[in-house]
Amino acid sequence: MKKNISKLVLDVSMISIIIPIFILGIWCFTKSWPYPGLLPQNYSSIGFEYIFNVSNLKVLIDSILISLIITFITIIISIPASKAIALYKFKGKKIFELLILSPIIIPMISVAMGIHITFIKLGLANSLLGVVIINIIPCIPYAVRIIGDVYKLVGNKLEIQAELLGANKFNVFRYITLPLILPGVIGASSMCFIISFSQYFLTMLIGGGRIVTYPMIMFPYIQSGDRNIAALYSMVFLIVSIMVLILIEKRIKIYYIGNEETSYLI
Repeated sequence: MKKNISKLVLDVSMISIIIPIFILGIWCFTKSWPYPGLLPQNYSSIGFEYIFNVSNLKVLIDSILISLIITFITIIISIPASKAIALYKFKGKKIFELLILSPIIIPMISVAMGIHITFIKLGLANSLLGVVIINIIPCIPYAVRIIGDVYKLVGNKLEIQAELLGANKFNVFRYITLPLILPGVIGASSMCFIISFSQYFLTMLIGGGRIVTYPMIMFPYIQSGDRNIAALYSMVFLIVSIMVLILIEKRIKIYYIGNEETSYLI
């Protein structure tokens, strides 16, 4: 009985994902789909000429690079923070955890307005550095939570044992800690990339229109009701997100396998 219910839930979940993507794919090839037609009567590929022009592709590449930079910096910050929260006891730990989670608890719109004023004073507004910093803020809570849960499972006993055997801290992290927390790093990297790549309001506010990312040129078409262009932008957005996540996972796994083969160097 439980297996049947689980299978039913899985089937319903798959259908709820596949059908919207299928409809989105149809809208990529048509300008109109009047009710009550089951399928469009006229098809067109004119939208592809607009989507794949040089300026749009440049914005797409820039958005991917910015999101990868944000993801990398977030992971670098989150690994030690996650370890501190998961394994160590210190004064003010609860307050520190609350501060880490505050971007999720407090609406980012209200916080971003105050940050924007500060960035203007510091000269970070309307700059790439400002956009990178502001997009790191909503990514950190997810990265810290995901990697922190892995740290709680693996602990630090193997790290201590390696240090007792003479390994330095860099080798301990490279050959022991990183392979152990790799599932959390992959999950956190995926989440951070999706959050940063899909960020619209924060980038628009801090970037001031000078730093243009893919969501900034995609959302106006969604709001205006141009379903053909909006569907094409959304499909490209979906495909790029999936491809980058697969590449991140494969790259980290290659690094992990290489470390397994050379772990005797500790």
